[in-house]
Amino acid sequence: MIIKRRSKPLSLQKLKAIVPRISVNGNHMLIRELNKEIDKEYKGYIGERKVDYFLDILANQATILQGVCLRVNDKNFQIDTVLITDHAIYCIESKNFKDSITFDTIHNQLIRNDGKQERGYRYPITQAQTQQHLLMNWLQKHNYHGIPIHYFIGISDPGTIIKVIGDQEAIARVVAHAELLPKRIIATDEKLHVDGKTKINGYQIGMLILKNCREQDFDILGKFSIKKSEILTGVQCPKCDVLGMERLFGKWKCNKCGHHSKHAHKKAISDYLLLFGPTITNKECMGFLNINSRSLATRILQACGLEYQTKHRKWIKS
Repeated sequence: MIIKRRSKPLSLQKLKAIVPRISVNGNHMLIRELNKEIDKEYKGYIGERKVDYFLDILANQATILQGVCLRVNDKNFQIDTVLITDHAIYCIESKNFKDSITFDTIHNQLIRNDGKQERGYRYPITQAQTQQHLLMNWLQKHNYHGIPIHYFIGISDPGTIIKVIGDQEAIARVVAHAELLPKRIIATDEKLHVDGKTKINGYQIGMLILKNCREQDFDILGKFSIKKSEILTGVQCPKCDVLGMERLFGKWKCNKCGHHSKHAHKKAISDYLLLFGPTITNKECMGFLNINSRSLATRILQACGLEYQTKHRKWIKS
C-alpha cells in the first residue's frame, strides 16, 4: 500500500515562484543560477518518479512512503523512498544520471562522464548509509529495535552505463537500474524469511513515519541573498506570464495580451506564501496584488482557502 505519494518538492515550487519575480535588470547571473537550480531539482524529481513507477509494483505486498523527511537528534534527514515489508525496511535513493557513471569505492566518489568531461558528485553509498543510520536511531527513539534496514541506489535511466573502480561486488549488491529494484527487494526479503527473521508490522511503522513526516524546507531569499524589497509584486498573467494584471469588474485583465482570468490571483497568493512564509495579512495581500481594497483582499484570501487568525490578524493555510 502506498500511504504517502510523492509531491512536487517544496524547493522546486519556491524556485519556480521566485524566477518570474526577479527583475531582469542587473540580475542575469542570479536568474541563471536560479534556473540552473530549477533544472537540477526538476531532474531529480523526474528521476524519483521513474523509480516510483517500478517500486509501485510492490504496493500489494509492502507499505510504501515516497519522499520522507524525519528529524532525529536535532537533524533533519530525507529519504527518497521508504519501503517496508514483513521482514525489513528498505531505503531507496534515486539517481537520475545519463551517459556513464562510475562508482569509485577507493575514494568514495561518484564520477559522471557525459562524453565531454568528467565531474565528481557526492557518493550515494555514503549518503544511503547515513540515512540508514539516522532511520535506525529514529526507530529506536520510537521503541522499535533490531529491525533490519537495507538500502539500494536506484538508477532511473535504463540507458545509464554503470561502471566501478574498486569493489565491484559491493556496488552490484546495492546499485541497480530501477526496473531491477523490485526483484532485488523480493530476493532480500525472501532470504530474511528463510533465515527466520521475525515479522514486523510494516503498516504500523509506516503510519508512524507518516505521522512524523515533515516538509523539507529552506529560506529561498536567504539562500540566494535576495531582499524582500527586490521581489516584484503583481498578479501574473496565466497566458503570457507578464506580471501586473489589473483588477476590473471581478476579473483580472492583462494589459499586454488582453487575457482575462477570474482566478489568476491564486498563483500570486501561493507565490507569496512560498517566498515569505506561511502567513499573510490583508495589507500584505493588497501590496502584493497591487489592489487598494481591503474588502477585496479579504474575499480573495477567503476564496484561496486561508483561515483568519483573529489574535494575530493574519491569514494562514487551514
